[in-house]
Amino acid sequence: MPPILQHLQQATKMMSRRKILLLVLGCSTVSLLIHQGAQLSWYPKLFPLSCPPLRESPPRPKHMTVAFLKTHKTAGTTVQNILFRFAERHNLTVALPHPSCEHQFCYPRNFSAHFVHPATRPPHVLASHLRFDRAELERLMPPGTIYITILREPAAMFESLFSYYNQYCPAFRRVPNASLEAFLHAPEAYYRAGEHFAMFAHNTLAYDLGGDNERSPRDDDAYLAGLIRQVEEVFSLVMIAEYFDESLVLLRRLLAWDLDDVLYAKLNARAANSRLAAIPAALARAARAWNALDAGLYDHFNATFWRRVARAGRACVEREAQELREARQRLLRRCFGDKPVLRPAAQIRTKQLQPWQPSRKVDIMGYDLPGGGSAGPAPEACIKLAMPEVQYSNYLLRKQKRRVSTRPRPEPILDKPPPRPIRALPRGPQGP
Repeated sequence: MPPILQHLQQATKMMSRRKILLLVLGCSTVSLLIHQGAQLSWYPKLFPLSCPPLRESPPRPKHMTVAFLKTHKTAGTTVQNILFRFAERHNLTVALPHPSCEHQFCYPRNFSAHFVHPATRPPHVLASHLRFDRAELERLMPPGTIYITILREPAAMFESLFSYYNQYCPAFRRVPNASLEAFLHAPEAYYRAGEHFAMFAHNTLAYDLGGDNERSPRDDDAYLAGLIRQVEEVFSLVMIAEYFDESLVLLRRLLAWDLDDVLYAKLNARAANSRLAAIPAALARAARAWNALDAGLYDHFNATFWRRVARAGRACVEREAQELREARQRLLRRCFGDKPVLRPAAQIRTKQLQPWQPSRKVDIMGYDLPGGGSAGPAPEACIKLAMPEVQYSNYLLRKQKRRVSTRPRPEPILDKPPPRPIRALPRGPQGP
């Protein structure tokens, strides 16, 4: 056989072996476990993702500086947990609130760099609740930080806000029988602008994004257009809660992360008896009309989201989202048993996984480890996967304070303790 044919035959055999290897990895239903301290990889690194990689030479390294504007009742706690775990795996510093701010950056005040605990500066990642202030965030975060946020359909979001904050928002407390229908029938009868936590009752998305939640697009179309421009100038990605997995695919691609970097357990979810199974169409229209600024923001960025999906290739994004869902189910079964289910807080025996309850009228669900404290070879990774916001924030603060004690401290921003938030939400369960 001529040498050139021998060479081609050997090359063909090598390629066939590689194809077989990739096929075995791709079809395997057994998750790949790589234990690196508390890190577990649940997704084969050699699996060829459906979406083609970006045309880059050489490939980008993972992006390590991210600021996430955590909006209210939009699946933001789940995104926060993804960022917390990524930061911990890569030994990144997470900006965390000063204790006088509780576990939020003195929300609902405008964000200030003074609200950040000195032991968590200079940060790589920020993901706790705050009211957006561009200048203050740019003062805190390093150059090159990627800003992201998430929005949710306003009617569904408002139903969640009404349920979750019913004991804290004065406008909601005034409504007879805690009736969402009664509030939306005549919101002006219950709402008072400027009251404590009033922003939970009117255009909460706009408020979180630093806008004036009392403005109405019906009276001033230019204001909504201007707010949209401001958001587009800062945020590289606006995720959509209704398309959470597709959002994570876009996030992974934006940050050059692996698929296992965005695996998650759903956090801060309400029990079925604490939410409406379906919002009647008339009620949804009323909620959108009352929150017209939020509706305008959502409609614009929902359309923008799908244009971005189209540019990435909708079919490949959907395939990768399905791969994410399958890998996530393997992870949940590995951590929480063959049939992982969300449980009421009272049934969760692992203390670190018990979610905070806003009131006795709302049940927030969570996961528990099999046997209440054992999850096989790496329980710590499983605990972090389902750890609620308050516990994870406190844990990271303690960890980072210990780390700071072993190195020179940065020059502090604080010259005095920050002010307390306006009537911060209590941490314990409240009576009816």
